[in-house]
Amino acid sequence: MGMNRDMMARLQQMQAQALKAQEQLNEQTVDGTAGGGAVSITVTGGMKVQALKIAPEVVDPNDVEMLEDLVTAAVNEALQKVQGLQMQQISGLAGQMGLNIPR
Repeated sequence: MGMNRDMMARLQQMQAQALKAQEQLNEQTVDGTAGGGAVSITVTGGMKVQALKIAPEVVDPNDVEMLEDLVTAAVNEALQKVQGLQMQQISGLAGQMGLNIPR
């Protein structure tokens, strides 16, 4: 027994909504910073790094570990923000489908 036309149309609509949500997510950006702004990173909702800026005063060849820590902290902050964007998109789609997603 095959799917009825209404169910197929609804599935196609849901797929189109999911693709549109993914495109919107890819267009959004978030920033992560560390060291009072000494290191900043911009990441898209699709988890692609758009920009990484490092203030010259934090580049110390004798303390590379500090710079690594600052970059790591900035990246982690940005990725956490991307996860928030993703959850918003998922919740929005789930709401359109009549599903409840706990936050």
